Amino acid sequence: MSWIAILMGSASDWPTMQGTTEVLERLGVDYEVKITSAHRTPQATMDYVVDAQGRGAAAFICAAGMAAHLAGAVAARTIRPVIGVPIDSGPLSGFDALLSTVQMPGGIPVATVAVGKSGAKNAAYLAAQILAVSDATIAEKLRADRHDNGAKVQAQNERLQNELGS
Repeated sequence: MSWIAILMGSASDWPTMQGTTEVLERLGVDYEVKITSAHRTPQATMDYVVDAQGRGAAAFICAAGMAAHLAGAVAARTIRPVIGVPIDSGPLSGFDALLSTVQMPGGIPVATVAVGKSGAKNAAYLAAQILAVSDATIAEKLRADRHDNGAKVQAQNERLQNELGS
């Protein structure tokens, strides 16, 4: 069974990345979370990537703040999809993390989502979409989730229209 590996550069990334795990749980996607640093624990990070691949990780979601480059380091060691989540921290509020995640050399791609909590959620959705290519159950859960999100917007619009007397 395929699953998603979620890596964070430090424990301070967890409040943001909880959105990732919440979405994956709602969609019924298995995952594993690990704190590991491309710079402070480089060998342990690379060992984990190799081990996770061997155990069936289908994709990696990597979160790091400031100019840390966890997603790029992971992408250099795997041909599995890597999704980078720039964390909104430090004096540049995540702009440095965004640039270090998105600016990859040709041939070593990192799919990069938005900075912060919305990016963490979208990383989960993107990982689930990758799995849904070959998993009809996850595909159906994604369709249902999209439908539910649309229904919420319609309900909000109806409430607003009622308040406005339209």
